Formats: sequence, structure tokens, C-alpha cells
Amino acid sequence: MTVGARRVFGCATAVTVVALVAVAGVRAASPQGGQAGPAGGGERVPMVEETFKTVQLLRGIPVDTFFEVMGTFASSMGNDCTFCHASNAALDKSAFATQTPRIQKARQMITMVGAINKQYFNGAPRVTCFTCHGGSNVPKADPSFMSQYGEPVLDPDARDFLTDASLNVNQVFDKYIQALGGADKLAKLTSYAAKGTYSGFDTDFSVVPIELYAKAPNQETIVVHLTIGTSTRVFDGRNAWVAGPEQPLPLLTLTGGNVDRARIGALANFPVGLRQAYPTWRAGRTILNDKDVIVLQATVNGDRVAQLFFDPTSGLLVRLLRFTITPIAFVPTQIDYADYRELPGLGVKIPFSRTLTQTYMQMTLKFADVQPNGPIEAARFAKPAPAKLQSEK
Repeated sequence: MTVGARRVFGCATAVTVVALVAVAGVRAASPQGGQAGPAGGGERVPMVEETFKTVQLLRGIPVDTFFEVMGTFASSMGNDCTFCHASNAALDKSAFATQTPRIQKARQMITMVGAINKQYFNGAPRVTCFTCHGGSNVPKADPSFMSQYGEPVLDPDARDFLTDASLNVNQVFDKYIQALGGADKLAKLTSYAAKGTYSGFDTDFSVVPIELYAKAPNQETIVVHLTIGTSTRVFDGRNAWVAGPEQPLPLLTLTGGNVDRARIGALANFPVGLRQAYPTWRAGRTILNDKDVIVLQATVNGDRVAQLFFDPTSGLLVRLLRFTITPIAFVPTQIDYADYRELPGLGVKIPFSRTLTQTYMQMTLKFADVQPNGPIEAARFAKPAPAKLQSEK
């Protein structure tokens, strides 16, 4: 495990394995009750203040957005959730409601950053926690000769980069489609079911069984058999949900950018439609894992929201990045693709390895058995039933 993984692991363990569902001073809201909140298909979702009663500032946002925000705090501070919360919160979920001096300071910082953005940037999250902290719990205030004269560090995921006029977006997509087997062969892949393994922060990196069901053009269901129960993650083509004992609610409805992240991830299973996923693309170059890559960036309503990274030699997609807009930052979710193999009888390649990284979670899926174009029941892509908590079993 890397140092970065160890830093975030305490947060991920607290958020997932102990399942923040009925913390002292926190109420687990019913997925169906209360006032209406925004969701992809008009479905009612609970707001964070209905679920976590000690929240004072970040109110009026859905629970999934709230966890993106919490993960951003951890990423900005280069630490885990227990840096601000009580040190025993990783093992005792009730301790998350304990008020600490750092929680009080965090509230002051949220207010300060919000005021700066409101006054100078029309409320857009231009100044964030990361602006000053940069992955350290001590804000950076002094000039750094290392930054000024040292070897520059290039972040491949940066949303700001120079456009390369020598690159043609359509040609990059065409090479990608050809590398997978060509448009004609891809059109014959209408679905597939895969079995394999899953490991991540919520399993303490232990390997557990997984199933994936995908149907063209953009439906996907992932079933993870955790030791504490089954976690089901569904995108039905319009809406997305997660039902599992590791979640803050028995049924978590995804909203906003998280729905689009599920959509673009599902589209990547049948990538002919990726080009039309967004109205505007621009192309550039960067370095990923010490290799030159081509990056295509999608823009929606002026916001740079998604990036696709391609190996310029093979033409294959190696990374997908989607940013969710939250009240405090643009929060990235990253999927890395590897181990492309040809499906028998079709001449079509798909990635047999995927690593999904978020600010509060990282997980790796590895497939061992993929069956293309077999029958998949429509119920596989239906809204899942709320998960039962361990105490309810």
C-alpha cells in the first residue's frame, strides 16, 4: 500500500466499513421520506442535514455530494477523516458526531472560502481548500525554491492544459475504435456479463468476488460480495443508485455529476457512443505514468467536466476522469483501464482490469470470465432494494 493509500485508508474505513448509518446525533433518513430533493429522474433524495444532524454549514446538498466534499477535505489536507474528527471514529461510528477543535476550525475555513468565492468569483468554487493546503495540513504561505527552480511536477489530471492544434479529436476517437476491433465488430457486442475479483479500501484490500453486467448502449450493474453483505451499484441508463451495507444510507441515490460519472463509465463498455457523450471536445497532450498520452477534454456549459486519456501508440483508452461540481470544489473520479483482451468469437477488446479512484475511496476490479451477448434479465438494471444493515439481519 502506498503512503497516499495509508493516509486515506482511515477515512475510507470510517466511511465505508463502519457504514455511517445511525451515528450518535445523526439520523439515517429514509430514502423515500421527507422533502423533495433533486435526482436524475426526478426521484426524491434526502439532503445531508436529514441524514447527519450535526452538519451545520454544508446543508441543502444530497448525501452523495456531501461525501465528495468530505473526501475533498481529506485530499486537500493529505490526511484521513480522523485528522479533524475524533481519533476513535474509525472504529466507533458514533464518534463522528463528537465536536473537535479542528471541526470548528474547518467550519471557519468553509465560511472564509465561500466568502472569497462569492465576492470575487461570482460564487464559483475557484478558491478551494486545496488552493492553500495543497495536500498538507499546514497551508503553504512561503515562496519555495524547490517549486521555482526544481524539476516541474506535471499533474496529468489537471483541468487546465494547452490545446494541441496538431491533434484531431475525431481521428483520436477513430483510432480508439479501430484499436478495439472496429466499429462493425463493436456493433455486434450488445451486452456482456463478467465475473472476477474486487479489492479496495472497503475490503482492507482483501479480494472478494464481483459480478458486472453491461448492456448497450449505457446500462451497467456491479455486484460486490463484501464480507459484511452484498453491495449493488446500478446505472439504468438514466439514474444511478448504490445499495450496500458500506453506504451511509441503505439505498443511496446518486445525483448531478455522480450520475454523469456513472453514465460515462457505462458508455465506456460500448465505446462507440463516447464521442457523442458531450457536445464539445478539445485535445492536448500530457504524461501519465512516465508515458506520453493524448487527452481529450469535454466541456458542458463552459465547465470542463470530463477527460479521456489515450495511448498514442495503441490508441487505447487508459484513463477516464470525471469532475463533479460541489459547493467547495470540482471533485474528480478517475477510472484507469488496463489488461485489454479480445473477447472470443467477436474480435473485440475490452479492459479486464479497472481501478476506480475517488477522494474517499479506491477499488480495483479484475475480470477472469467474460461472457458476451448472453441473456441478461432486465431486472439486473432496475433500482435495487435497500440493503439490510448488519443489525437488521
